[in-house]
This record gives sequence, C-alpha cells and structure tokens, in this order.
Amino acid sequence: MIDLHEIVKIEGLRKEFPGVVALDDVNLSIRKGEVHALVGENGAGKSTLIKVLAGVYKANKGKIFIDYKNVEFNHPLEALKAGISVTFQDLSLFPNLSVAENIAISKKIEAGEKLINWTEFRKIAEEAIKTLDVNIEVNQKLGYLSIGNRQMIAIARAVVNDAKLLILDEPTASLAKEEISALFKIIDKLKKQEISVLFVSHKLDEIFEVADRISVLRDGKYIGTYNRDDITEDELISYMVGRKVIYSKYPKRKSDEPMLEVNNLSKKNNFKDISFTLNKGEILGVTGLVGAGRTEVVQAIFGNNIPDEGEVYLEGKKLDLSSTAKAMEAGISYVPENRQEQGLVLGKTLADNITVTIIDKLKNKFGLIDNSQKKSIVNEWIDKLNIKPPYPEMNIDQFSGGNQQKAVIAKWLAFSPKILIVDEPTQGIDIGAKSEIHKLLRDLAEDGIGIIVVSSELPEILAIADRTLVMRRGRISHVFEGDNMTQEEILNKAITTTKN
Repeated sequence: MIDLHEIVKIEGLRKEFPGVVALDDVNLSIRKGEVHALVGENGAGKSTLIKVLAGVYKANKGKIFIDYKNVEFNHPLEALKAGISVTFQDLSLFPNLSVAENIAISKKIEAGEKLINWTEFRKIAEEAIKTLDVNIEVNQKLGYLSIGNRQMIAIARAVVNDAKLLILDEPTASLAKEEISALFKIIDKLKKQEISVLFVSHKLDEIFEVADRISVLRDGKYIGTYNRDDITEDELISYMVGRKVIYSKYPKRKSDEPMLEVNNLSKKNNFKDISFTLNKGEILGVTGLVGAGRTEVVQAIFGNNIPDEGEVYLEGKKLDLSSTAKAMEAGISYVPENRQEQGLVLGKTLADNITVTIIDKLKNKFGLIDNSQKKSIVNEWIDKLNIKPPYPEMNIDQFSGGNQQKAVIAKWLAFSPKILIVDEPTQGIDIGAKSEIHKLLRDLAEDGIGIIVVSSELPEILAIADRTLVMRRGRISHVFEGDNMTQEEILNKAITTTKN
C-alpha cells in the first residue's frame, strides 16, 4: 500500500537572481518512502530547487513543509538537522580523510562536538556501511576509492544524519553499469527504511527504472507530477521541452583525406599499441567500458598524458606531445569529461569562460581587450549553443551543469580548432540540448574539422559517429565502419574481444 504521507511539501516557491527568475510558483510534494524523480531541461530550475531545499539559497517567496511543519532554512546545517541531505554531482567529500571521517564528520558538526573520538567515528561509519550492505573498509582514505564507492559513502553519510529526504543530483553521471546497479539496490534499501529519495537525472531510462513518481520543471515553472506507469518517455520529453524532440541518427559519411594519424601509442598501465587515423570532416567515436583507457589516449594526443612511445601526426607533421600548449599551437582542442575541475574557470563570468582560449586574439595594439569584439564572440556562441540564461556577465557558478558544459564547448570552438576532441560531450545535458550538440558537431564536421567523440552512451555513438573505435583494457579491440554496428555488437567487443 502506498504511503501518502507527505514528508516534504513545497508551495508557491519563487527564487530570483539579478535579472533572472529561476523558480516561479513551484508546487511539489514528496511522499514518505518514495523515489521521486525531478526532470527538466538544463536551466529549468532543478539545481536551484535542490539548493533551496538544502538551505544553500533562501527563496524570495513560498513555503516549505517538513512533516507538515513550515520551515525556513538560513543555512545548510539547518536543512541537515531537519532531515534533508544532498549528494551533489561533486559529492562534496574529503579525499584526504578516511571513509569513517567522511561519514561521521557532519553528524559531529551538527552535534556541535569539538573533540574527536576516533573509536566512535569508526563505529558510526561501520553501522552505516552495514545498513547499506556494502563492503568498504572504513579506515582507508576516501581518495583511494572508486567513484561508485564514493557515491556509497555520500549516501552512508546521509543515513547517519537520520535523513528523511535524500537528494541525489545526477548520481550515475560517472558510474559504470555495475556501479549503477549497486546504487539502485541501495536506493531500494532506503525505500524499505522509509527514507524518501529525490532522484535528479537526465537519464530517462534510469528514471523509469527507479522512480515511483516524476515531477517536471520547465523554464523555472512546475509543469506537473506523474505516476511512472501512467506516462510514456515521449510524453515526458514533450512536457520537459514543450515540443517533440527527435534523437536524430545521422547518415555515415566516408572520408579518405587523413588529418590525424596515431601510430603505436603506448603508456604503461594506461594503453598499448594504439593506432588509428582521423580523416578530415569525420566524427570518430571512441567507446568502451569505464577504465578501458579511452580518456587516457585522447589526453595523450592533447599533451596532457605524455606517452612512453609512439607518434602522432597532424596533416603530415609530427606533433610534440609534451604539453597542452604545444597541442593547442598545432590546432587541437579538448573538451574534458570533468568540467568542474578541468573545463571551467570558476568564479568568473560566462563571457570570461568562453573567451579564455582566445584572450590574446582579443587584444588591440595597446594590449587591451577589445570589449566589442569579445561581446560579439560571446553572444555568437550563446546563441549557437542556446546557453540559458543568455547573460554574459553572470557568474559561471550560477549556471546549471548542462549550461556549464555548453560554455566549455563554446570555449574550445571559439578557438577555431583543426581537431576537436570531446570527452563525454553530453554528460549531464538534457535530451533537447543533446540533439543541439549533436547537430553542432555534425555541422563542424561538414566544415572540415576532424572530431573525436569519447562517449559511454552507445545511442550517442550510433547517432553521430562515422566510424567507432571500441577499447578494452587499454587496447583497440575493434573498429566499426559506417552503419554496420549495433549497441549489442559494440558492447560485445568492449567486453570479450581484444585485438592482438
């Protein structure tokens, strides 16, 4: 029997930033012990809503009820004490501390304790780990754990804080398939303990697998809440974007003009004997399981992971792989997987982030920035990539994850590269924006840019890649040409076959 008890209820919530209404009259309720999905395009207001619930932001208008009691949060600690715990995309953990310290520290801070009782820390952590039924040693440093296990530690921390509502923000973005399965088992355990979960994700297949109900935000407004079994994926997408979105599959093209040639590239414990050619105007997909060496290879081409042996040629000229500066000088750009740590200049404006790669080109003869030229370039890329809100002087930290990703892509496209490498280009991006990014990549290829797309999403690879390299254990296990590939065949080569 469904428990209709509303653990959290939001009424008429409004949040404004200078020049931006991020949330407008949002009404939402989350039941006790349910998994409630929150979906919407990038910039729809999901991140803002999470931060209001977590006490990071204070709403301009509206009410929040916890167990039918009206609450107002002035600090994240107040939300934590009320039973709301959040695991953000970056997990907000301390890699240099032990597992036990990461799990118990917020509980001790909440209690106002200044002295550390290490025995109690370990006991608290061990009980939390046992509750989740995972096998993690509490005395080891968190930095040695996989992303999947760090996710478990973040959830364990919420459990020891007696969370009534656990908010998971894009929890599967960096997880392997088996880690996602483990996470879903943990979520099921939390449900049985009558802990509610707000599951925020762009991955609709996962939402339909794990959620009981689904709420939609669009342009800061509440569209509706739907039982999972009463709505189709197509209907959900139309509510999210206000239009029908077609996930286009582009025709494969044959190009015979070599642009980038990689010969016998190897690095110990990373990859071995990597050889391939990228042709002019071609999109080359690179896929495989997490840990297969995909990112390590493209980082080597970009001068960020110096190989032990092998050579790379661009338009017949041997590349110096000793630094990213040399790669950029040759005309290679790289959109990294981790936008927060490697892609953005946090604390700076959207305009500053888009133009950071071309700052020297914007200087006049006096060495000063030509602001009119800068403004023109920034507005061009805001328009091309549909970055929301379209405010050049807004701090990049205030944008949603997907719009931050667009800013990183814009930064490297403004650089006018010969070779564009994009690592997980649509990670954390909604389906409407995905189709925009895919079209942009195809248009760039039509203009003669050679593009390498590293992606874990097989539908993405099938949609846009002209050829696809499958990697397994640091080697290329297979090369698919044209249309002769399916998800099943790619996965088979990723799991079972290694090229000699």
